[in-house]
Amino acid sequence: MLKDFFLYKGVLFMILFSNIIYAQSILVTGKVVDNQGQPLPGVTIQVTGTNSGASTTFEGNYALKANDKSDVLKFSYIGFESQNITISDQNIVNVIMLESLESLDEVQVVAFQKQKKNSVIGSINTINPSELKIPSSNLTNSLAGRMAGMISYQTSGEPGADNAQFFIRGVTSFGYANNPLILIDGLEVSTDDLARMEPDNIASFSIMKDATATALYGARGANGVILVTTKEGKKGKAKVSFRYENSFSSPTQTNDFLSGVDYMNLYNQATRSRDPSAPLLYSINKIYGTANSTDQNIYPNVNWYDELFKDYTLNRKANLNVNGGGEVAQYYLSISQSNDTGLLKVDPLNNFNNNIDINRSNLRANININLSESTKIAVKFSSLFERYNGPSSGANDIFGSVMQANPVNFPKYYQYENNLGFNHTLFGNKGNGGFPNPYADMVKGYKDRFTNTILSQVQLEQDLGFITEGLKFRGMASVRTYAENENSRSYTPFYYGMAEVETEEGLLNYLYQIQEGTEYLNSPSINNYSNSNFYYEFTTEYNRIFEEKHEVGGLLVFNFSESLNTISGSSDFASLPSRNMGISGRFSYNYDARYFTEFNFGYNGSEKFAEDNRYGFFPSVGFGWIVSNENWFEEMDSSITLLKLKITHGKVGNDGISSANDRFFYLSDVNLNDGGTSYSWGLDYSNYSNGYLIYRYSNPNVTWEVAEKSNFGLELEVNKALNVQVDYFKEHRTQIYMQRDYIPESMGLTTGISSNLGEVKSKGVDASINYNQAFSSGLYISGRANFTYATNEVLVNGEPNYDFDNLSRIGHPVNQPFGLIAERLFIDAEDITNSPEQFNGFSSSSNAYLPGDIKYTDLNGDGVVNENDMTAIGSPQVPEIIYGFGISAGYRDFDLSIFMQGAAKVSFFINPNDISPFVNERNALSVIADNYWSENNPNPNAFWPRLSTYAISNNQQQSTWWQREGDFLRLKNVEFGYTIPEKNSGILSGLNTRIYFTGLNLLTFSKFDLWDTEMGGNGLGYPPQKIYNLGLQVKF
Repeated sequence: MLKDFFLYKGVLFMILFSNIIYAQSILVTGKVVDNQGQPLPGVTIQVTGTNSGASTTFEGNYALKANDKSDVLKFSYIGFESQNITISDQNIVNVIMLESLESLDEVQVVAFQKQKKNSVIGSINTINPSELKIPSSNLTNSLAGRMAGMISYQTSGEPGADNAQFFIRGVTSFGYANNPLILIDGLEVSTDDLARMEPDNIASFSIMKDATATALYGARGANGVILVTTKEGKKGKAKVSFRYENSFSSPTQTNDFLSGVDYMNLYNQATRSRDPSAPLLYSINKIYGTANSTDQNIYPNVNWYDELFKDYTLNRKANLNVNGGGEVAQYYLSISQSNDTGLLKVDPLNNFNNNIDINRSNLRANININLSESTKIAVKFSSLFERYNGPSSGANDIFGSVMQANPVNFPKYYQYENNLGFNHTLFGNKGNGGFPNPYADMVKGYKDRFTNTILSQVQLEQDLGFITEGLKFRGMASVRTYAENENSRSYTPFYYGMAEVETEEGLLNYLYQIQEGTEYLNSPSINNYSNSNFYYEFTTEYNRIFEEKHEVGGLLVFNFSESLNTISGSSDFASLPSRNMGISGRFSYNYDARYFTEFNFGYNGSEKFAEDNRYGFFPSVGFGWIVSNENWFEEMDSSITLLKLKITHGKVGNDGISSANDRFFYLSDVNLNDGGTSYSWGLDYSNYSNGYLIYRYSNPNVTWEVAEKSNFGLELEVNKALNVQVDYFKEHRTQIYMQRDYIPESMGLTTGISSNLGEVKSKGVDASINYNQAFSSGLYISGRANFTYATNEVLVNGEPNYDFDNLSRIGHPVNQPFGLIAERLFIDAEDITNSPEQFNGFSSSSNAYLPGDIKYTDLNGDGVVNENDMTAIGSPQVPEIIYGFGISAGYRDFDLSIFMQGAAKVSFFINPNDISPFVNERNALSVIADNYWSENNPNPNAFWPRLSTYAISNNQQQSTWWQREGDFLRLKNVEFGYTIPEKNSGILSGLNTRIYFTGLNLLTFSKFDLWDTEMGGNGLGYPPQKIYNLGLQVKF
């Protein structure tokens, strides 16, 4: 009894004691996400100083008990910055963790290695790969406005041909190429390879902008570097991620054309506008019949755009990836599939598909194996298979062809019951033929192309710590192969016309054949192309800290590359192998994490140049100072957690100064048996021989194009929430390879002369701002903004000393347009008489002009207007300013992100030759009918000059009349997502499922509204796409 009594009392005491303890504990819950609002599973949360802790679920949620409000929670996750947060009065602690390449504030990928981020002096910008995930199969479409220092724009939306144009810090040369070097896992690839990258496979995406960051790449780094690394496996159980997206795609804006009746009335007006006695093409009967008849065979009224194109198309893509591994081996496996289709319609009588239909499959396998504690081997394999089906002519040209056919000449094809017994389509035409029929051109054939790109890489890493601490060696061998097989087939269309015959019974219409065609596909046109690139790299790296304050680093790299091309019909130069080799190095030193210095060099050889100019040495130096690490600064302001100043200066070289057909500059190219220079001799001139023709003169003095770059940078972090990075840069590009365009014919040369002649100076500013904040209510916000301004001016281009200063391009940007200054439209004949003669318009009927035509400024005051009055007009044709800003927010299971992107200081030209109405009976844009000069509307500032049915040379001059500002602001991306709460049991247990809606290119704000402003002068082509996308992502 006594024993039971004490046992009872003891149990009761333990229960009461435990209740007291738990009554004093605090339950803390919350959600952990990355800076894009994506939940992070497996984050470790530890109550510091105790053994209490927890980890997040697949939804990023957690719950744990702490002892006191003063307890500190430590959040840690591989690849993210650890955070310590005091509980205080919060019961809900939400955290945004900042992702990086390995640990955001610790490691940064630089040329050939990784460095501690605080020691990086070069100008490098890194983007979170999740920001590149847009509902498009082209990665380059997501670059504009996302990264400071990147100038990017997209002029076409044609699937498979919609790569964006992009430059790092703008266009800095008028030489052969301005494109940056693109590296995927260290292997040089093409723009198409980058465009087809699957964002789900990307671990980091960086651009390197200044000499210190790019000097080690030597011959390849003058135009900047885009460095992409792919994901690798992580130790642990297999983690699976699946993403599926389905999207609707339609043009952001379409062109509006006149209806048939309006077209004919305006065409007749244009006929009489310049000759009041000219016969009218369209009769009253034709106009009345078109307005009232329903017989499209006799009175066609064709909306060519609607007949050729669908309102929208459907696309889809999916990605499945798995990663995991043990102590010995880790793996990352991925497979992606996408299907992109175009807007083109298909003829019902065709048994083939002329619409764009692209199927892509992307396979990737990255395997890391730890052979020992000091020896590692990595194998990376990627393959892209693409099957393209499309029209026999480019879809961009098909969009442009709508302008070439008017609505009333003939239907797209004649429609009769049973097709009059024919097995072919009765395509419409007129007279004896020769008029464009856009529909027939679109459906008459197809193009079938299969391409495959394979990237293979093996890398060996050896820790040489047994020799000396901090010494490592790495060897890598890579190969990229590309093969393309294409065949194009088409039939010859049968063209028919509608004749009108007057008989005793009245007017009769009958169908007649204009052109005999084929009811079968003609022999295919076949094209094959392949190339391969081999790359070898050997790196020795040394990093060591002495006495805890002196950090020394060294890097020595040897690389060799070879490219082989097989091009149909290529020249001998293009088909020969291309080789480069070089040695480069880096030496860095920092003292006490405050003062940093770095020296880089690249010594490269290129077979393109003669022996005396074959090798180039390109050094750079940089200095950095982390002011916030000074003792006196920490005492002064604790809110500024990072303040870093840096300066770099150096040279980088470029040997990619010409096409593959123009290599080996020290060799001449001579045809020793040219019939065009043949000659005869002898008494009766019976002796005959072919002569010689020089295609290229040898020039052993051609050498490297060199860019001397300077960068001044500032990095600022406030309370570990606000990050600002600003860089001011300058560049002087010299020895630009170009053709001398101003050589007198009296020299007797048979071809042009090229040499290292040009010089360009450029400068600018790029900046980025990032802000991340989480609130106890469960709300988290992430904001970001990027700005790039890059301008340049030509210093030397070999031009002569012009008689008129306005003709000189010296001092103007590389892409500065030149043209005439248009004042207004001529008011009347007296206005013409009292103005300088324009392009011999008084004496030449072909250049004649009338009231309502464009009046130009006689800029040089010589009494006439001609080419000598050309001058720099407007902004450059490549944007000097690109910017973007956006915000992401989340609350509990919901998330929302918005991103705006814009461009400024850019102009383009409306090509009057492309949109001139009525010329050769072509179509007419509605905007012309809404605002043109006429005697009833003599508006000197009307959009369109005096109407005409033939081209008016005076009005087609490149001038300010046709120049437009290309500035715009676009709602680039909107995404709204919902994460389904995780089930603790059942078939859905452990699943992290997110459903999301994404919109791309939803709104555009611009002064120009004729077509999508970003298209520039390509306004009649395939427009950029507005996309509505629904996606599903599952992780387990």
